[in-house]
Amino acid sequence: MIGHRMKNGIGLSAFGILLIVLLFVGIPYIQFEIPKSILLLNTMFLSIILEAFPFILIGVFASAVIQTFVSEDMVRRFIPKNPLLAIVPATIVSVLLPVCECAIILVVRRLLRKGLPLHVGIIFLVGAPILNPIVFASTYYAFQSEPSMAYARMGLAFLLAIIIGLVMYVLFKNTSQLKHSTEDLVTATEQQTELTGKRKWKTVFYHASDEFFDVGKYVIFGTIVASAFQTYFNRDLLVTVSENDIVAPLVMMAFGFVLSICSEADAFIASSFSHTFSTGSLLAFLLYGPMLDLKNAIILFAYFKSKFVVVFMGVITVAVFAIVLVYQSVIL
Repeated sequence: MIGHRMKNGIGLSAFGILLIVLLFVGIPYIQFEIPKSILLLNTMFLSIILEAFPFILIGVFASAVIQTFVSEDMVRRFIPKNPLLAIVPATIVSVLLPVCECAIILVVRRLLRKGLPLHVGIIFLVGAPILNPIVFASTYYAFQSEPSMAYARMGLAFLLAIIIGLVMYVLFKNTSQLKHSTEDLVTATEQQTELTGKRKWKTVFYHASDEFFDVGKYVIFGTIVASAFQTYFNRDLLVTVSENDIVAPLVMMAFGFVLSICSEADAFIASSFSHTFSTGSLLAFLLYGPMLDLKNAIILFAYFKSKFVVVFMGVITVAVFAIVLVYQSVIL
């Protein structure tokens, strides 16, 4: 109970800091002059937060609905018993989950607790942030002069979801990789009690608010770090490596990781580099960032075992880099 209160206290403190930034930074009656870099940091911070939090809200409510209304039997009924046969259907289902890379972690975490196979959850983690109509539309619009970029992004993301899910199944089978918390005990107790009617919806809002404050502190911390990088990193250094077909994709993958821009908006950032970087490098940015960025890496370490997260990050990195190199050599 004490640990749970402390966790909520940290979450409330983080949101208090966010509120101070929103209300008091840069207002006229502050008497001292704020450095331009701090104002830019504040702008970057708010832009990332405002992009991410609507999708976080979607994620926490989806997670709460799953917790309350979806039973373990329902999950098992819709997943093929053969783990290999489940890979392609799971990739197709990820198209129906229009949530960003942070929010999908909450949904997958809840589904794993309901009995979803680990490798299917991994496919949702890497596929859903890209394989949805919103991301396709934003990418198509951002690259109106080169619409093939949108189709390449969707096609490569589909292949990557299958490859990464298969590799992680070979490495971890379907062993549990979630960290246990006091919430597990609460969930176990609730499952023994049949909820009906209004009590179910009260439970949904209870879980949603609790999870929102839980995940919010990790999002805020990750956003602060990402904003600092965007503010103080010299982007001119990117130009010096843009002509190298091997190094440039790696640089853009690292750039996508640290920028931590939601997949619904990252295509517009990528298009601003279209005259500097090759198509393959831009695809590396568009594929890697939604699958793995600074914000969701922090959340992954909070909710999953550290060894699993490190291996997961390594598999994503190698898979994205390899598929971009193949695409550059075969297609381009």
